[in-house]
Amino acid sequence: MLSIRPRLAVIATGVLLVSGCAGLGQTPDDAEPATRAPSSSASPTGTTDPASPDAEATEDPDAPTTWGPTAGELAQAQELVATWSSEQLAGGVIVGRFHGTDPQEPARMVRDLHLAGVSVTGANVLDHDQVLAMTSAIARAARADGRDHPPVIGVDQEGGYVSHLRGIATDFPHFQSAGLAIAADARLGRRVTRAAALATGLELRDLGFTWVFAPVADVTIGAADPTIGARSPSQDPRLASQAVGAAIKGYDDAGVVSTVKHFPGHGGATSDSHDTLPVLDSTLAELEAHDLPPFESAIRQHAPAVMLSHLDLTEVAPGVPASMAPEVYDLLRDDLGFEGVTITDSLGMGAVGGRPTPALQALQAGADLLLMPVDTATTHQIVTDAIDSGLVSRARVEEAAARVVAVQLWQARVARERPVPADVVERARAASADLESAAY
Repeated sequence: MLSIRPRLAVIATGVLLVSGCAGLGQTPDDAEPATRAPSSSASPTGTTDPASPDAEATEDPDAPTTWGPTAGELAQAQELVATWSSEQLAGGVIVGRFHGTDPQEPARMVRDLHLAGVSVTGANVLDHDQVLAMTSAIARAARADGRDHPPVIGVDQEGGYVSHLRGIATDFPHFQSAGLAIAADARLGRRVTRAAALATGLELRDLGFTWVFAPVADVTIGAADPTIGARSPSQDPRLASQAVGAAIKGYDDAGVVSTVKHFPGHGGATSDSHDTLPVLDSTLAELEAHDLPPFESAIRQHAPAVMLSHLDLTEVAPGVPASMAPEVYDLLRDDLGFEGVTITDSLGMGAVGGRPTPALQALQAGADLLLMPVDTATTHQIVTDAIDSGLVSRARVEEAAARVVAVQLWQARVARERPVPADVVERARAASADLESAAY
């Protein structure tokens, strides 16, 4: 691909690396702690290259990767998926969609199709008890399928109008509030943003979720942006970077897998990818200055997962949705240094509608998880057949599935270490009020 690394290096002390602000702990919210910096001998999966002369000296199973799991957890995941059948591997890279509110429907899919997990939408939920019954049934189904790690049980719970658990989980303001709070008082703003993410994550865990499809890292252009708007933390990349960094820390604190989205930035698109494939004509320099900073901030804070957008980036991969373009995955991994889980935006969106085998295209391009294909069972069969025929290499799918298993092992470990407090709802309400007060 056309690497942007030289330009990133040139402006590293400018708009991209917003690292001069005091943070909420030992390090700023958007700065990389020196003890967690990736080694030059690290592989794309975050482990030490066995061929490196330093491999023997640096190999430590308890050493964290740059995206959460330890080297030992990643190795355990790699060993596990190497034993899986094609059907299990295909399921292990799919987060399915389901219809209705019967808890047994997603449970059946996870068990029978060996799915990594499912995405829960507002159309799937009724009330608190039904949500608990559903997430419990999904977790039991994964165990019945022989798994010792938890499934991906994800939900869009960004705050504001993209909150699929409205009336069940605490209402938080739009993520725009984080940027406004930071603009008003940077230190207080980062603190309340991190606290809001922590409270959101703990409340989601209490309901049985393991993933949250947040935070939004898109830098909106304002009124011309019909899709993101107030979901974006700010029109200022510096404020957005601080908000995203603080949120990633909060979700990590909560032991829930966060998903920074929608790479490389949907805020500048003037059409809605739910309906059509937006064309983004930004030059690489414009992407570097406007769109990439919040994603770099997330990566510095060890974001475990990044969601790829359905955008036509004319300067990177013209005519191909970013979620299906190898050049965009190269941009994320090779230029920005991300080593964690890559997940597509929903494969049921209009931007990718009508494309032949969109899930397979995304997997071949570099996606680790295929989110909400239109027909989960059909997609599972397509991926299984592709593995068996060699259309997609088994090594590519094992690489993807291992990352997913590893992050789930990390999630389970952190959840065990950090139990949900009994007053989690009260804490969430207080955190929501504090964020809104700091913003407005």
